[in-house]
Amino acid sequence: MERVLIVEDEPGIASFVKLELTHEGYQAQVAEDGRSALDFIQQEEWDLILLDVMLPGISGLEVLRRIRKNSSVPVILLTARGETMDRVAGLDAGADDYLPKPFAIEELLARIRSLLRRKSVWSGEARENMPSLGKGSGEKSGEEAEVDEVLKLGSIALNPKSCTVTLDGRELSLTKTEYLLLHCFMSHKNEALSREKIIDLVWGEEHYIDANSVDVYVRYLRNKLDGTGQDSCITTLRGIGYIMKENQ
Repeated sequence: MERVLIVEDEPGIASFVKLELTHEGYQAQVAEDGRSALDFIQQEEWDLILLDVMLPGISGLEVLRRIRKNSSVPVILLTARGETMDRVAGLDAGADDYLPKPFAIEELLARIRSLLRRKSVWSGEARENMPSLGKGSGEKSGEEAEVDEVLKLGSIALNPKSCTVTLDGRELSLTKTEYLLLHCFMSHKNEALSREKIIDLVWGEEHYIDANSVDVYVRYLRNKLDGTGQDSCITTLRGIGYIMKENQ
């Protein structure tokens, strides 16, 4: 049974979400503030965390930063509708997804299912269902690589079998989302990809991430791939999206 920690200080929302998750077969626990959330996270293992940004005491963003110091557990941020800066700050701090309040429970459940599937892929339990292996929408290139074949582009090497990435022989530390995004680009190198296409390939049909968030994730990935003074291997195509090609 998968375990979900709900970090929410509004009792009505917390109890409703816990009831719905329990009904769907999850084991759910509520933490009412940032301090108790950190205690739960330190003492127990969780498969996913729902984290409200506006918490008494320690803020949700600070909780997230502390989580990311030693854990890659999937985190969905619950934000106030229209608070773009909260969402961007959350993505920069390592959130996997966000959902503005008020939200439909069906949408929350869909996002939870999507992230838990990605978590399963990352751990190697369902690699064949990985949405970003260059098979999006049933399309195949003429020389489509096998799942376990190392992908190379310039000095970057991505090994799908071990889920590792090296740059000039040095292993990079990437989040799950950064890894999946890089896999998407390298599987479609020299191909112009719209933001909508990237969303379909990386997050799948049941995800509700928007185009602006794709830009944030791309910037995050670029920061880890590009050296000082080096032109980015991920190029922005104005009005279209992105393309990844070897530096000239």
